[in-house]
Amino acid sequence: MEGAAPAKEGSESVGALESEGATRPRPEDLVARAIAPVKAEYLRPPPSRSVAVDSGVEDGSIEKKSSSANVVVKEKKSRRQLKRERKQEQKSTRNICPEVAKSGNADACPYRGNCRFNHDMDAYLAEKPPDLEGTCPFVSAEEFCPYGITCRYASTHRQQTSLKLEVPATKSSEVNSLNKDLQKLLWKNKVSFPNADLQLKLLGLERGNGARANSGADHMKNHPENNIHLDDNKEMLCSLGAPTTCLENDCLDNGSISDDSRPLKKTKSQADKIDSSPKTKNFEESQDSCLQNGLEDVSPDNLYSSKDDLSLKPHAREIKLIDFRGKLYLAPLTTVGNLPFRRICKALGADITCGEMAMCTNLLQGQASEWALLRRHSSEDIFGVQICGAYPDTVARTVELIDRECEVDFIDINMGCPIDIVVNKQAGSALLTKPLRMKNIIQAASSTLSKPLTVKVRTGYFEGRNRIDSLVSDISNWGAGALTIHGRSRQQRYSKLADWDYIYECAKKAPESLQVLGNGDIFSYTDWIKHTLDCPKLSTCMIARGALIKPWIFTEIKEQRHWDISSGERFNILKDFVQSGLHHWGSDTKGVETTRHFLLEWLSYTYRYIPLGLLDVVPQRLNWRPPSYYGRDDLETLMASDSAADWIRISEMLLGKVPEGFTFTPKHKSNAYDSAENG
Repeated sequence: MEGAAPAKEGSESVGALESEGATRPRPEDLVARAIAPVKAEYLRPPPSRSVAVDSGVEDGSIEKKSSSANVVVKEKKSRRQLKRERKQEQKSTRNICPEVAKSGNADACPYRGNCRFNHDMDAYLAEKPPDLEGTCPFVSAEEFCPYGITCRYASTHRQQTSLKLEVPATKSSEVNSLNKDLQKLLWKNKVSFPNADLQLKLLGLERGNGARANSGADHMKNHPENNIHLDDNKEMLCSLGAPTTCLENDCLDNGSISDDSRPLKKTKSQADKIDSSPKTKNFEESQDSCLQNGLEDVSPDNLYSSKDDLSLKPHAREIKLIDFRGKLYLAPLTTVGNLPFRRICKALGADITCGEMAMCTNLLQGQASEWALLRRHSSEDIFGVQICGAYPDTVARTVELIDRECEVDFIDINMGCPIDIVVNKQAGSALLTKPLRMKNIIQAASSTLSKPLTVKVRTGYFEGRNRIDSLVSDISNWGAGALTIHGRSRQQRYSKLADWDYIYECAKKAPESLQVLGNGDIFSYTDWIKHTLDCPKLSTCMIARGALIKPWIFTEIKEQRHWDISSGERFNILKDFVQSGLHHWGSDTKGVETTRHFLLEWLSYTYRYIPLGLLDVVPQRLNWRPPSYYGRDDLETLMASDSAADWIRISEMLLGKVPEGFTFTPKHKSNAYDSAENG
């Protein structure tokens, strides 16, 4: 389905409208060219940029802090230098002992002289930055602030810092934290996975030599060149053995086998005999052939007789499934879809929330930063987590670990992530080219899990070669309870419009036992209602970027109205996010700056919202390119700026002045209308 014109062409059109008094086209013509039809009285010339823009960022959307005259490239520090700086930081007076800070008593630390932190409260208070305006988020929630004198709102604690530690603390509103004992066991590869190992054995995917799937630490040390980083995380490849012993010949990449291979030793079961038969190998060859020719695939399940396949049937039908019908589902959103943001969306009407995508190998290695993505707030009554992995054994063990240690209502497997660093490791949307591996992953995970399993995919890998419609029934038979389809291919990324006609086609082919959810370009309540009415078999629609730009979309859908929200109301939403962020990341200096960072990441999306009162045609479409315009007040104009310097100004209105030398560059592209990276 063809979408708007390429970004470069559209950008020239916007510039032409705003220069030298050009005749303004009709609103209908602007909409046809995917340009937002802002009323003429609000248009203004594009602001001049006084700062050089980083060449790695598109559309001039990012600029360094206004006080900087040049872009400074920092030199990469050596490990020795970093280690020396860490030791100096530990000796700094600002690195005060948490126990001393919490109690306000220098003798409260149980380690006394052996503590590696500073115990001099007077020296710390002398160097501590001034308190921020406002009230401590913990005090506002009638809780004891765990940050004590380090809290940037300590002046509002009153007598709290002098309270005795014996006072019972209120129950935490967040769950799914990583237990330190469990983390140590994961580090030492001493966690057992009996359910996953049993199911892998039944499926003929048992790993040999008694090694664990979470033995990624040694693997990373031996093969550092294979580490990948996603949100500072690493994804480990499942290795391969000789082609004759590997269950999936599609593990081959460009005719070569990875050196960091993890051998998969098959069990001598009936399932092994089936999988190693010439029929299976011929099927895999035909799958690759069909992929190259853009043809539909034959179902892998047709290769097995019902008698031989009894041991492979998952027990997912015995699991109580979540009814997604008619519910407002906030999509898992990397970086910005954090817990404080999900709290905002819940308050504005979201029914179902899902955590950010977590890499399976990082969870099995006990990485605290990855486990933080599984955190759940008490307000999230229907909550799931999304995981991403390339191989059945890794995914199955991760599923068992989450099922055992976390409070979640469902687990979603990402098979549609288009990011190169994930796809190159055979995870995410790379699985769309390997239906047998999709089958093995879903079967292994669903038969291990005691909760519903869902899958998220794209229409296909290559543009114009959609293939999910041929796999919909199979995905249900393999054990998935729900399937979310993003109406774009991996090659499209986020360019052009989502193909909802194809989503409808897939939903009509799905069996009654499989709920199908649509995803792509929902930006108003009319979009949501249209898609649900056009295809009654569609259970609901997942909302992603639309919620990033205007989280009140959930309120609009529930109340079935277009909300011309004021700048003050939008600013209050940002205030609520800051309060939730300080409660989640901490109210000390580190927590304040972490909250600021994620606030700025969010602001790199919200500026794209155009108030309804400024448009000639409503509602706004997600692919419209906004011209430069004035708001109805100064705050609205500031919120419409695409300059990072203005985003920083907004953060300073909420969190005080930024530290000296502070700069910000968004992690993700905030434009949905850039050209596709057809790799």
